[in-house]
Amino acid sequence: MWIVLYVVSIVAVNWMFMAIAPWSTPLGDLYLANIVVGFVFVLRDYGQREVGHYILFATAVAGVLTYFMVDPAIAVASILAFILSETADWAVYSFTKRPMSQRILLSSLFAVPLDTLAFQYLAN
Repeated sequence: MWIVLYVVSIVAVNWMFMAIAPWSTPLGDLYLANIVVGFVFVLRDYGQREVGHYILFATAVAGVLTYFMVDPAIAVASILAFILSETADWAVYSFTKRPMSQRILLSSLFAVPLDTLAFQYLAN
């Protein structure tokens, strides 16, 4: 179940970048998807608990679906950002020998900003 939610959430976040206009802020545009993306990483961690390292295949499936469902420029930026950030999330979650709640927090602290920065850089 977590795997399906994870894959759907990736596609949904990328769709949000196209469908929901950003808010202008003094620091630049803020997309609702930038805020929601953190939940994707938590779902990834629960998915990994369910299927282990096969979670990386789910990430690949989400990337392919994203490519066919959103603007190709958004999809490419998303896929490249997810390769960086999901690998960081996977590594921190996998190799940190702490309770699950701490692993989720630590992996998200690394991966979410990395994903947002990489995506914003690549999408522009």
